[in-house]
Amino acid sequence: MATAVETLGKLERRITISFPLTDVRTEVEKRLKVQARTAKAPGFRPGKVPLKMVAAQYGYQIESEVLNDKVGRAFNDAANENNLRVAGFPNIVPKEEAAEGQLAFDATFEVYPEVTIGDLTAVEIETVQADVSEAEIDKTIDILRKQRVHFHTKGEAGEHGDGGEAVAANGDRVTVDFVGSIDGVEFPGGKAEGYAFVLGEGRMLPEFEAATLGLKVGEAKTFPLSFPEDYHGKDVAGKTASFTITLQKLEWAHLPEVDAEFAKSLGVADGDLAKMREDIKVNLQREVAGRVKARNKEAVMDALIKVAELEVPKTLIAQDSERLAEMTRQDMAQRGMNVKDVPFPAELFAEKAERRVRLGLILSQLVGDNNLQATPEQVKAQIEDFAQSYEDPREVLKYYYSDRRRLGEIEALVLEENVVTYVLGLSKVTTKAVAFDELMGSNAQA
Repeated sequence: MATAVETLGKLERRITISFPLTDVRTEVEKRLKVQARTAKAPGFRPGKVPLKMVAAQYGYQIESEVLNDKVGRAFNDAANENNLRVAGFPNIVPKEEAAEGQLAFDATFEVYPEVTIGDLTAVEIETVQADVSEAEIDKTIDILRKQRVHFHTKGEAGEHGDGGEAVAANGDRVTVDFVGSIDGVEFPGGKAEGYAFVLGEGRMLPEFEAATLGLKVGEAKTFPLSFPEDYHGKDVAGKTASFTITLQKLEWAHLPEVDAEFAKSLGVADGDLAKMREDIKVNLQREVAGRVKARNKEAVMDALIKVAELEVPKTLIAQDSERLAEMTRQDMAQRGMNVKDVPFPAELFAEKAERRVRLGLILSQLVGDNNLQATPEQVKAQIEDFAQSYEDPREVLKYYYSDRRRLGEIEALVLEENVVTYVLGLSKVTTKAVAFDELMGSNAQA
């Protein structure tokens, strides 16, 4: 039996559910007898253990299961009878006062909100577009060359030349010994032998690189170095040290020529440079298309958040915060980081979770109202598009269609794209051209 629904807040509700104690006892006894059929105990054959001993061993567990079942069933029945769309899980606690012979519980919970979406035809959305030019292809080739760089002793004649004067310059790989001290005392981490780095990459502090420039093999230099206040080594942060470096080895960077061999190294079997450039262009266009789509989707989602009115259930935010915290923990662990004793407070993820839940409710409303569900044909087309960049597209199709969860991820992606297309079709859209480097961000730099 359940009482009438009490309204505690905009979304918070409460129901009191109760049932006879005899119903619980009857069900417990019934389950104990079933348990006794297979129960084991020293000195008794299986199934011959006295019921009292079975009750002593399993009674508490079975009673808890019966209560959970009855309370859960009663709550679900009450929610269905009152046409309640329960958000998350209810908080169920025993009621202190109950009628004689009855067990009573208060179930406090939230319901899904009403979602009101404003006039989409009045919404202004700025989308972006970007092109891949020959300059971007050239820049990508330079990046690929740098990834395949190899070093030769500077000043020694070889197949590719001698690299010029044997003096340390930007782009050279240097191998040095160094020792640092503060007030005449060496400090931990301030000494190394055979330490190699490439000048100009910013791996070392500016003063260190500047002191290395111009050195020849065997030469040494002593110089002051000021550690930044925010330096990761707290013992030396904000302090000035005296360093002495000795150049032990000097190598110049030889970039591979853009020729047939270079093209073959990129997977162009016949070494055709025109085909190599075309392959690079296709890959860049695919990357640009993906980033443009992501930027435009984000613009649509931002617009929907502004135009929609709804209360977001706190229960769903809390659940998603926990989910995000666990996902972060697992991701860091997979990257090889030791996070066993690292706390991941769910509160840190509350803002992101609130946005995710809000958008989920808005999208659900739009999809339901406008029949924007993902069709099987759309899902297959999306997977086939993913598969284009793999050697065996059939394996990609098998990967997704063999797992319902993976297929669900694709369906959710297509659903979002359907919403984006729908909203852009109604709203006032302006398109801004963005530079390739701006779109690609730091990934465009090398």
